Amino acid sequence: MTSSTIFSGVSPISLPPAATGGNSPLTLRDMLFFIRMRWMWIAATTFAFLVLAGSYVLTAEPTFVANTQLVIVPQVSGSEAQRAFAEDAFIEGQLEIAKSSDVVGGTVTALGLDTDPDFVDQTPSLQDRAKNWLMGASSEPDTASQEAAGAGPRDTQPQQQIEDGRIRDRAIATLLNMMGVRRIGSSTIIEISAAASTPQKAVDIADTLARQYIQKNIAMKANASRQYSEWLTRFVSEQQRGLAEAASALASFTSNPRDQFKLAELQSATDARRTLYENTLNQLTEAKQRITYPVSDATIVSRATLPLSKARPRSTLIIAFAAAVGLGVGFALALIRHAGDRRIVRPNQIADAGGLPFVTLLATSRTSNGHSARFLAAGTGSSTAAAYPVIPGMAELSATVVGLRRKRRVVIGIVAVNPGGGASTIACELAVLSSISGAQTLLIDAAAQKSSLSKSIAPHSSTGLVDVLDNGELIRTAALPLTPTLKFLPLGKVVAVSPAIRLSSRRTQLSFAELKKEFDAIFVDISAFSASPDANAIAPELDGVLVVTSHGHTSIDDTMHVIETLRNVGAEILGAIINHAPKRIES
Repeated sequence: MTSSTIFSGVSPISLPPAATGGNSPLTLRDMLFFIRMRWMWIAATTFAFLVLAGSYVLTAEPTFVANTQLVIVPQVSGSEAQRAFAEDAFIEGQLEIAKSSDVVGGTVTALGLDTDPDFVDQTPSLQDRAKNWLMGASSEPDTASQEAAGAGPRDTQPQQQIEDGRIRDRAIATLLNMMGVRRIGSSTIIEISAAASTPQKAVDIADTLARQYIQKNIAMKANASRQYSEWLTRFVSEQQRGLAEAASALASFTSNPRDQFKLAELQSATDARRTLYENTLNQLTEAKQRITYPVSDATIVSRATLPLSKARPRSTLIIAFAAAVGLGVGFALALIRHAGDRRIVRPNQIADAGGLPFVTLLATSRTSNGHSARFLAAGTGSSTAAAYPVIPGMAELSATVVGLRRKRRVVIGIVAVNPGGGASTIACELAVLSSISGAQTLLIDAAAQKSSLSKSIAPHSSTGLVDVLDNGELIRTAALPLTPTLKFLPLGKVVAVSPAIRLSSRRTQLSFAELKKEFDAIFVDISAFSASPDANAIAPELDGVLVVTSHGHTSIDDTMHVIETLRNVGAEILGAIINHAPKRIES
């Protein structure tokens, strides 16, 4: 018991015994209670995730993205379905060509990206290493310089070429990760996007990639035309020889015609050879023209423009995602903490487990001057309530005790599960309110472990409960009048055995039966259950016991152990009090 705190905000709750079947459904009130109890867990976890996200947003290097759009004109023929299928296949092929190493390598060479630290950084970040590891890319150690240092003069040039090749390959791989090529919808327009640390660099890379792609397309078409032209050249030569042979045969047969049908056949074969030769010659001419003046299948329709804002990191998205994840993790941690928390925080925990008639919440409060209220001082001689501060809310608990008194529950013991639960203060409060109602009340300090009441109310008393147990006549002088209707019996000097244990022997000069004849209500302050066996000894001699727990500190297991133990020795548990409850819980 600590005399520095007082309690208010009583709300006695009459609850039925625990139900035997099934779990109670989750209600909105339960969820609101959970949020009120664990909101700090949720808020702290969310705040931690927001701090991490904010740190990343503030420290991450910004990335800008520029886009260049090209239109592709597929050279396909056939029916409508065939053309549609051919166009899709053609555009998919062009997308892969735009991402080819030739196009990307040409961009690296054109812009000198193999000397740019953003593309050839020798120390990849942890994020890049994790990404490469997840994608199965092995990060080979850079040992080329070491090999070059140990090689002879004749190997210096090859080693330098190998190192330059590795740097270029690294730049190409980095650019591949920082670019993207996609088809816009089902149209024939493709979009090339490039990311860089500055807006201008992103624009240059996107435009250069588009130009390199067009050059690659032209080169491929020129190469195909060249191969076609070479084949046509050989074919033309063959056709020329065939035409000469057909013309020679026709001339020989015309000089000595013997069969007009044979003549017509030779004339027809010669004309066919001549037509085929002329057509092949025209195709050869066109092929040579395509080699000399190649035309690309793609045309730039929208060059890249300077991006107005960074593309990554996406601050709003990251903060929102961090808040959502923080809330989720916070709720999960709070649920785990709530499910595993055996501390008493709600009245129904004790009511359901112990089958108690009522459980009362008492909230901690202080007086208006900022100091905690003190116990009554002996000899004040005041007969009014002003002699002791009336604590708001204790009247309801007192009314409950009055109802118990009507059932002949006159001698009531107050015992806390653990020391510091406030049992002495509650006993004093109940005694004061009982006396104010006009009932002749006796407050007995039987807490041998820590006699807070005796030290606060009657620190200089010469006789007490210990003396009355040996001589019952001393009750008239040992019981100190605090008000006309309230007397206090201090503990006295304990030598060996505590007064509670002596009372349980029923061999003392003090009898509760005799005290009931003089007093309407008797409140006995008992040492905490975990600190002394006094409660087990004296509880069967009382009309009932109130068990005091501390909100958020006393476990339900310890409380049930106290209740079951007291019931096993024959005590009647009248109810329980949850002390030190926060105002928000009490309300």
